[in-house]
Amino acid sequence: MTDRYRAFRDLHRPGDPLLLPNAWDHASATALAERGFPAIGTTSLGVAAAAGRPDAVRATRAETLELAYRLRRLPALLTVDIEDGFHDDPDEVARYVGELAALGVVGVNLEDGRPDGRLAPAEHVAAVIAAVRAAVPGMFVNARTDAWWLHVASPLEEARRRAAAYRAAGADGFFVPGAPDDLVGLLVAEAGLPVNVLYRPGGPDPAALGRLGAARVSTGSLLFRAALGAALHLADAIAAGRDAGLPAPPGYDEVQERTRRFAT
Repeated sequence: MTDRYRAFRDLHRPGDPLLLPNAWDHASATALAERGFPAIGTTSLGVAAAAGRPDAVRATRAETLELAYRLRRLPALLTVDIEDGFHDDPDEVARYVGELAALGVVGVNLEDGRPDGRLAPAEHVAAVIAAVRAAVPGMFVNARTDAWWLHVASPLEEARRRAAAYRAAGADGFFVPGAPDDLVGLLVAEAGLPVNVLYRPGGPDPAALGRLGAARVSTGSLLFRAALGAALHLADAIAAGRDAGLPAPPGYDEVQERTRRFAT
């Protein structure tokens, strides 16, 4: 396992970022792995929506662990989005991450946003990070701040403060979804950690984000939402009797074979 932790860590290269696609179930994860992506993440929105539960309210602790179990034979490294850790107690979060580690997970994404629209105290998030680091030393802890997504006052100053606190607690990466492109370089220079940014359609591509210093580019919930959108587009086209203009989907036998090959 130590070699897997190291391999995942080594994929985070400032200037030459890891493109991390985010899956939401067994089929999406195995399909992405077979495309050659060396690491796959999960998306909490996709996992929650697929289970009929809301995101970011600690509703999918069991579903997230179950998905990690089903992906334990994934031919790629796996990092898991665990929202805020699904618990207030840092030791409980650490125990949960230990369960994920036992299934072969090499990274977790921990966020500081809360359902009430506020950021959790930085000191609490730092305590969670420290507990996880002590329990599973090799685990890559990607600490996410929602300073921009939650429109807090002075998001840059808040992100700077949290980067320092999370780094001191033992975080391995700093995730800044929603940060303006023109601040990525500054965050890279000041964070003291590999910086993870979120890809967005119409924005800079991974190579351009790499030139800004990003070490990881995630797709977040985009692939899940795009798949849902494509399904609706196709259904509407069929109902209207027109060509949907979409690429040919994977064949039945292809999906069956992939499922069989990586069956749990």
